[in-house]
Amino acid sequence: MAIDTSKPTIVLVHGAVEDSSLWTHGVIQGLQRDGYPVKVFSNPLRGVASDAAYLQSLLDTIEGPVLLVSHAYGGAVITQAGDDPKVKGLIYAGSPMPAVGECANDCLTRFPGGDFATSADLIPFTLPDGTTGTNILIKPDRYAYLLAADVPEDKLALMIATQRPIAASALSDVLTSAAWTTKPSWQIRPLLDPVIPQEEFQFEADRARSHVTEVRSSHAIPVSSPDVVLDVIKQAAQAVSS
Repeated sequence: MAIDTSKPTIVLVHGAVEDSSLWTHGVIQGLQRDGYPVKVFSNPLRGVASDAAYLQSLLDTIEGPVLLVSHAYGGAVITQAGDDPKVKGLIYAGSPMPAVGECANDCLTRFPGGDFATSADLIPFTLPDGTTGTNILIKPDRYAYLLAADVPEDKLALMIATQRPIAASALSDVLTSAAWTTKPSWQIRPLLDPVIPQEEFQFEADRARSHVTEVRSSHAIPVSSPDVVLDVIKQAAQAVSS
């Protein structure tokens, strides 16, 4: 497919307990079909500061305007990294939008109703230098309920098998920058999401003055509703280009 260099580069940032294959269920293909330059960021899931620095190293390789698109924990990362001048807008698909001084966990617990903790499987790890920590995966028997209740069985099995652990400490990393305070943002709000309470989505969208699109989807919006993600990206691209 021919790439249209007049269009912004779309950088896709996945979240916790997932990998870049999250975007292969229609989002990447749709963007490429429409001529968008696309970069898919492999999120280390080790901590907001280090993950954002790694994302910055990718942004440094891109010329021209960029739209950052996140899923889940990726929202904290693009919020921290999005101050780069080439970033023209931020799209949050079922993602938290923390403020300066907040962490991802704050967005999960500020209002009642979030159910992430009861589905988390805590796994200790030790690094070669003796440093210890805790990783998080989602218990297989809770995965569909928490993240992907509307995803077909074959795709669900792949998502469970390809889980990548996130360091538990990453969810407590406090942001020092919040790009949505100075740049336009778009929120894709999954109405059937047990992870982030609906009150939290509303609270975050209101304070960021985000453009909101609601979808009757589980947390796994890029898998269950890729067309909605594509539509919002195109809306954002048109807005930042006009």
